[in-house]
Amino acid sequence: MLVPVSRWRDLSEAAKARLLRRSGQDINEVLPAVQAILDDVKAHGDEALYRYALKFDNTDLKNKPLRVSEAEFAAAEKLLTVEVREALAFCIANVRKVHLPQKPEVMTWQEVRPGLMAGERPLPIDSVGLYVPRGRGSFPSMVYMQAVPAQIAGVPRIVLVTPPLPDGTIDPACLYAAKLCGVHEVYKTGGSQAIAALAYGTESIAPVVKINGPGSQYVAAAKRLLAGVVDVGLPAGPSESMLLADETAKPWKVALDLLVEAEHGSDSSVVLVTTSEELAHQSAQYIGALAEGLPEPRRTFVKQVFSGYGAIVVCETLEEGAFIVNEFAPEHLSIQTEEPFETLSLITNASEILLGENLPFSGANYAAGPNAILPTGGAAKTFGPVSVRDFIKYNSVIFATGRGYDALRGPVTTLADYEGFPAHADAFRKRGDN
Repeated sequence: MLVPVSRWRDLSEAAKARLLRRSGQDINEVLPAVQAILDDVKAHGDEALYRYALKFDNTDLKNKPLRVSEAEFAAAEKLLTVEVREALAFCIANVRKVHLPQKPEVMTWQEVRPGLMAGERPLPIDSVGLYVPRGRGSFPSMVYMQAVPAQIAGVPRIVLVTPPLPDGTIDPACLYAAKLCGVHEVYKTGGSQAIAALAYGTESIAPVVKINGPGSQYVAAAKRLLAGVVDVGLPAGPSESMLLADETAKPWKVALDLLVEAEHGSDSSVVLVTTSEELAHQSAQYIGALAEGLPEPRRTFVKQVFSGYGAIVVCETLEEGAFIVNEFAPEHLSIQTEEPFETLSLITNASEILLGENLPFSGANYAAGPNAILPTGGAAKTFGPVSVRDFIKYNSVIFATGRGYDALRGPVTTLADYEGFPAHADAFRKRGDN
């Protein structure tokens, strides 16, 4: 497998744009097909979900409930080894520890002026639908990365949707992770049809006020189309990663780390940016060798990534490398330089930043504690990782005494008159003395 190496300064503007392109930008191509599915689910409810389970998941759920039963939860747990159950418990404990401090415990309250008090009251949202993909593997990590912060926030109704296996069951590790996180409302549906069900509701699935979770282009397209119907959370599409390195990085480790996100699928984006041409070429060789040792379909995914949305770029300085990173705004970023904490100061746009050579992307994906559901497609310029805050809303709360009223009266009536809103001004002017 040949992995091309490019020098940033030699690329045309068009070539630079192609290099920084990612598959999530191709969503427009699937929008019409996804819109048809959304309309179908809205019109036909459960019946449409059963049809799409047969069509897309090769699963005949006829005469079976879409909701996972308690018996299925119990059976799933028995299918897992002790090692898998303990690994899930370990990771969930770490994620819970990192996310617990994110919850605001009490309403903030301050005196703006004598007699005028204002604050914010945090409350959990009423409901949320968590999407867990399955098309390219099983992802119990996506269960706890979403369910833990939602549970800490205190969301009263947490719903999980995920595509069924051909035999009509759900991945046992996903069910066990859901159970550990206190989620018992799980449905056997995936893809854009699941997003439609969460937004519109069906006979079996009551609608939610927010949808969260990563997915394919079809899931991302459904969320885009439904943004006016339901809160669709942060943009989380196909996986993407960048690695910024200097000559002190080890090519073998760099190659190992780049393969982590590349094996997710052929639509993943994986970019190495380095000041060392020697490191670039050695890493390219190792990537090719390591890819050959992967089982299918992961081997093919990696090959397709580096012939599509993957690249190795040589830059002149770390400052130039940081510019490339900030322009791309990656989902995952690894900094492997002589002074990674100093390099960190150059980075402004990246959702997750791993420092040094001892933490592969997979360490953060599963067990380090911070959330691994991150904005993609350049959305790291304005979005951060999923957190407890994603499942909390805030009320502004204001109280005024007579003294506070008197303080507001003059400025409010003056500006209301200026803007031409007499009723605004009269609410103060004609109110009379307190």
